[in-house]
Amino acid sequence: VQLVESGGGSVQAGGSLRLSCAASGYTGSSYCMGWFRQAPGKEREEVATIISSGRTSYADSVKGRFTISQDNVKNILYLFMNNLQAEDTALYYCAATRAVVWRGGYPHCLVMSDTYWGQGTQVTVSS
Repeated sequence: VQLVESGGGSVQAGGSLRLSCAASGYTGSSYCMGWFRQAPGKEREEVATIISSGRTSYADSVKGRFTISQDNVKNILYLFMNNLQAEDTALYYCAATRAVVWRGGYPHCLVMSDTYWGQGTQVTVSS
């Protein structure tokens, strides 16, 4: 399984970016797909999740600004990011895992030792 992210860059606060994650080597619909991010000196955090049914979940910090979607034909995962803020600056990773946990009625990808990760794409937002 290979995951390759693209679309990161530098934008000013209030701007938008679209991240893409091209997946190969598996059937994407059988996995929980997620976007995670890690800022310098901070723990990795889950940003958004989508499962095969189309159900999604978002971190509170990005709700209403970010949208996750996937093209199951092309095996591409997207993250549309609007109204970006300085605190969104981080290295963004996509991940694929077979395990899902449910919290409050929303799905979350369970990170395990066999979770697949992309190499990451940097997003930098200047205020």
